[in-house]
Formats: sequence, C-alpha cells, structure tokens
Amino acid sequence: MTDVVLMRLYEIMIVMYAISLVFYFVDYFLKRPHLRRMAFWLVSIVWALQSLYLILYIVETQRFPILSLYEGILFYSWLLVSLSIILHCIVRVDLPVLVIYSLGFVFVTIHTFMPKRTGSFVHENLISEMLFIHIFAAMVAYAIFTLSFVFSVLYLMMYKMLKEKRTTPVFWQRFPPLEQMMNWMNVSIYIGVPILLISLLLGLEWALLRIASVPLFDPKIIASFLIVLMYSGIIYANRKGKLRSTKYAWVLIGAYGIVVINFFLVSSLSTFHLWY
Repeated sequence: MTDVVLMRLYEIMIVMYAISLVFYFVDYFLKRPHLRRMAFWLVSIVWALQSLYLILYIVETQRFPILSLYEGILFYSWLLVSLSIILHCIVRVDLPVLVIYSLGFVFVTIHTFMPKRTGSFVHENLISEMLFIHIFAAMVAYAIFTLSFVFSVLYLMMYKMLKEKRTTPVFWQRFPPLEQMMNWMNVSIYIGVPILLISLLLGLEWALLRIASVPLFDPKIIASFLIVLMYSGIIYANRKGKLRSTKYAWVLIGAYGIVVINFFLVSSLSTFHLWY
C-alpha cells in the first residue's frame, strides 16, 4: 500500500514540477507576473510533496534515504528546491531561482529514469549516526557549491551583455547586480568548504573506527579531499587578488564540474565507497 502511495505522490510531484517550470519560462519570456506568482506557489507545493515523499520513505525503510546514489539524487534535488525557495525570499530576483529550480528538475528526472537501487550497500552493523551525518553534510556542501556554479554562470552572462551594451529594463529586473552575484559566489564556497571538510573528517573517523582496513588511497577519498584543497586554493587566490571577475567565475564553473564528476563517476570507481 505504501509503495502505491509513494508512486502516486511522486507522479503528482513530477507533473506539478513541470507545470511550474512552464509558468516560470512563460513569465520570463513574456513577462506575466501572475504566472510567476502561480509558479512560486507550485514550487512551494512541490517542496511540500517532496518533503512528504521523503518522510513516507523514511517511515517505510526506517532510515534516512541517502545510503545509495538512487536515494541521494532525490535528496539532492530536494535540497536544490529548498535553496530556490530560500533564494526567492532573500535575493528577490527571478533568474537565479529559475536556474536552481531547473537543476532540481534535472536531478529529479535523472532519479526517475535511473535503475531503482534503494538498498543500502553498507552492512547494517556498520551504519551509524556518524555515517548519516557524513553523507548528509556532503550532500549539503554539494548543493551549496551548486549556488556558486549558478551565480558564476549568471555573472558571466551579465558581464557579457553589459560589455556589449545589450541591456533592457527587463534585464535589470531578472539579473541581480554583478556585485551581489560575486558576493553569493564567495559566500557559497566559504560555507561549502568547511561543511565538506567536516563531512570528510567524520567519514574518515567512522571508517577508521568501524572498518578493519581502510584504503586511504581509494579514488573517492583522494578526490573528495582534493575538492576541499581545490576550493581552498580558489578562496586563497581570490583573497590575494589573483582570481577576479570573469576568471574567478570560470574557475568556479570548472570546480563544480569536478564536483559533479566526483558525485557520479568517482563513486563507481571506488572499492571502499559502495554508494551507487
């Protein structure tokens, strides 16, 4: 019975997700404020449905659904929808919200069509609160890095249009100011790096305590710590004035690409992280 309820709830969520995106895009190109308002309320309903879906899933499986890539992608999309709502309330500019919300829909679509593998590949005796916090914090850090990616892309778009003097009144309503986007790029990596580092330290501590032989040169472990070093180096170079403006934005876009590769590809190469 619960499986049927979950499936129907998921189907309704996907339909409302798609409708809200259509409203957002129509408003963006034709400027229809009433559709934008309707889209935001639909986004709020989608978030509520996703939250309810996760709660029912937790009740059914008796655990938080992040112990496999199949489950993790759905949770990641929920984080993106949550960020889009928060940004809507803070930034009060449409385009960043639309881009982040669209990325959330992309990950929901990936979750829909990927093979359903919901079982945990970690032995029940090894599952602990520390492991859940490790994975949860990593997912939050990746979602925050998504913000740096989105604002970097928008920064480059706005910079190019300003340089070519292709601006309109609608342009100023849709885009945040360059300075604000730069601030959000900075804030996102300043928050994301320590969260990811805490996640990795907790994960390493859990592994050392619960697993007899931990392969420290595992591709997933190495790649994850390299991501922390990479973003730390970006912060340092930016603070020293070596990475500025468009160069800074391009570097953050490339860094997020590495995060995505680590999220999907490196996990499958790991002999230690059975999270797929």
